[in-house]
Amino acid sequence: MNKLEEIKTIIMAGGSGTRLWPLSRTYYPKQFLKFEDKSLFQMAYLRALKLSKPEDIVIVTNKDYEYHVINQLEELECHKNNSIILKEPVGRNTLPAITWGMKVISERDGDSISAIFSSDHVMDEKALIDIKKSTKLAHENLVTFGIVPTHAHTGYGYISCGEKLLNGYIVKEFKEKPDTKTAEEYVKKGYLWNSGIFLFSSKVFFEELKKYHPEIPKIFGREKLDYNSLNSISVDYGLLEKSKRIAVVPLNVKWSDLGSFKALYDFMPHDLCGNSGAAEYIDSSDNLVYSARKFVALLDVNNLAIVDTPDALLVCDKNRTELVGELTKRLKENKAPIADFHLQVHRPWGSYTELERSNSYKIKRVTVNPGKKLSLQLHNQRSEHWVVVSGVADVTLGDKSFQLKSGESTFVPPKSKHRLGNSQKDILEIIEVQIGGYLEEDDIERFDDDFNRV
Repeated sequence: MNKLEEIKTIIMAGGSGTRLWPLSRTYYPKQFLKFEDKSLFQMAYLRALKLSKPEDIVIVTNKDYEYHVINQLEELECHKNNSIILKEPVGRNTLPAITWGMKVISERDGDSISAIFSSDHVMDEKALIDIKKSTKLAHENLVTFGIVPTHAHTGYGYISCGEKLLNGYIVKEFKEKPDTKTAEEYVKKGYLWNSGIFLFSSKVFFEELKKYHPEIPKIFGREKLDYNSLNSISVDYGLLEKSKRIAVVPLNVKWSDLGSFKALYDFMPHDLCGNSGAAEYIDSSDNLVYSARKFVALLDVNNLAIVDTPDALLVCDKNRTELVGELTKRLKENKAPIADFHLQVHRPWGSYTELERSNSYKIKRVTVNPGKKLSLQLHNQRSEHWVVVSGVADVTLGDKSFQLKSGESTFVPPKSKHRLGNSQKDILEIIEVQIGGYLEEDDIERFDDDFNRV
């Protein structure tokens, strides 16, 4: 196969997914949420493997999400595939993220063709056929892919097609997200949804980038990359809407960016009354229900989105779910922890779930994955009591090291160096009771850590 017919893949996995709160939180965003048995990120990675060899896949993510990426690749048994993980120290939108991935690929392989996907989209894999057919088009053009609309959608941008060009078209114009009437006109005119899926050659990409944003390749060309100095800019606004070398290939497949609960509803199956989700419905129609734990009944209500998690309940008009983004913004402005964390918080070594708390105590269920251990640490303002529920705990407490089996326990006084680990092949689960006047996560001093956390 000709080198320029091979396809590398860049997966962008750094977004925070604020529009799907309370399912998505800052430190566990929507790309890592599992719908059915795999997360959106895992599904994106498995799709990428159908285009590229594992070592030709570059994942660009946030430094805070690195361990989510690694853990979810381990679940797929793909953690030894040698894919490249790039960790952004700060989010700078899609153009810098894509530039970083393209730079790494071009430095290793010279002029290459790369497919670029978001990690939080769902898509029929039939689209990969048209993507593979578009490499020749990408030799001279920046190629974007447009979804053939199934209806007038106000949550997507649109692409107007110009003259035919190989298996695609010259892009005539990009359109911003429209109102309902304008969206209906766009669909009648044959416009396509802007999917955010691209196929770029290194040569064309960097030629156009130097033309329209020369400061970006200069920053990436420095001996030490200063990512913080980059401006936040999308690839659409920064490059595609400026370049004269843009082509679009229509994709007539099922696709969604799951950018809102309305988008989630549209993608999910419905009953005969248009309801989606496990619930008992009486005289109710066109509702979305997501509840992981509770029995839900809807009586004589329509067009609602109801999303229930252990610590939050969202109820809104299903056709106004874009307001969730405004809610999340308000929560963040008020520094509300519920915007950032679930009751279950994932860590590089496993996870913990807060079961109960008051001003003077907190109870957690702590799960440590096989072969992992927490940092060597101490807390100044709280004690901890550990009870092993299942597995075998490796405990370091002061200058002593010992193991605890199911039903056994130990006490960790304040200001005592301690460490919890799991050297076994099975998951370790403990109940941790914290007692003290201050119980927040920043009361921690680390002395040694396998994951290089401060």
